[in-house]
Amino acid sequence: MRLLQRLLQRLLILGLGIFSVWLIVFVVFRTADQRLPWALALGVTYGIAAYIILPRVIRFGLKILQREHVPSYSISGDGLPGDPVNIALVGTLQQLRAAFAALGWSEADRLSLASSWGMVRAFVFNSSYPTAPFSTLYLFGRGQDIGFQKAIDNSPRKRHHIRFWALSLMQAQSTWGEADFWLNTDQPLDDERVIWVGAATRDTGLSLTRLTFQITHATDSDTNAERDFVIAELAKSRTIEAVKVYQSGQDLPTERVNHYVTDGEITVAQLLQST
Repeated sequence: MRLLQRLLQRLLILGLGIFSVWLIVFVVFRTADQRLPWALALGVTYGIAAYIILPRVIRFGLKILQREHVPSYSISGDGLPGDPVNIALVGTLQQLRAAFAALGWSEADRLSLASSWGMVRAFVFNSSYPTAPFSTLYLFGRGQDIGFQKAIDNSPRKRHHIRFWALSLMQAQSTWGEADFWLNTDQPLDDERVIWVGAATRDTGLSLTRLTFQITHATDSDTNAERDFVIAELAKSRTIEAVKVYQSGQDLPTERVNHYVTDGEITVAQLLQST
């Protein structure tokens, strides 16, 4: 029965892939090519395929596969694995902001048309944009609550950056290591002392996303090194204490996640009150 189910799933995925190619090539491109110059038609086709058709096809395909797992990583808008979770800091929002301000990191702008356009211009002309926005990744049923970054060589193309999601301490303590920890969707109050679950990675240039081919930052695959870098910087600035290491999730792969290599460990530390 299980083999038959897998066969049907694969046939449906194959059919979905064939339909996607037909829709992009023989409907979208052919229609655009009849009305626009070839180069412009190709650009319009890419935009529609990468940002409209393929993300929806992938989400539908994931529903067919019925992928159920406890994530040790965030999820992209397409439902695919995003940045691995590798840091957790305990404290208030004010303490979190103060800790990264002490490192010279900037808080990321909210993603919008204006900030996205600013990021595109900065990326093309290699001009500084210290508060550049992040793409939205999801954990606990919502996009990141806050993010911080620090440019490398003053370039918008290379940066250290980290996203954080707030989770109630009581909820975290009662469900840590269980599926309920990752499935919780309750957002705590802004002034509450919480656990900030974070995903730290280092951007290294320009790339395309898997499957949808959307333009995005290329990232260093060694997220363990970036986690250790962030924790070392926070310890050097004396804004954290009681550093411990935990394994993320349950029964999770600790080899490659998407294009990342992660050991599946989360470094947890207490934020100190700024002086």
